[in-house]
Amino acid sequence: MPNLETPSDHLTLQFLQWLTDAPRTYGEAMDAWRTSCPRLSIWEDALREGLVSLEPDGAAMRQAKVNVTAKGSALLRRH
Repeated sequence: MPNLETPSDHLTLQFLQWLTDAPRTYGEAMDAWRTSCPRLSIWEDALREGLVSLEPDGAAMRQAKVNVTAKGSALLRRH
């Protein structure tokens, strides 16, 4: 995503910034960023590209912490 060519690239940056604004859980991320549009798979793309990671927090998946990775932080700094 180095050139920010598509609307979803810009949304990915917004997603990463949202994650850095405050600690977020998987449940919060799913509630705020889930979409049924296959062209806007912001969460899935960020996870696949290694921009975010999940940190388990007990037995409930919804409580897992979502973290911006070093790769995601570097992307934010560049843009």
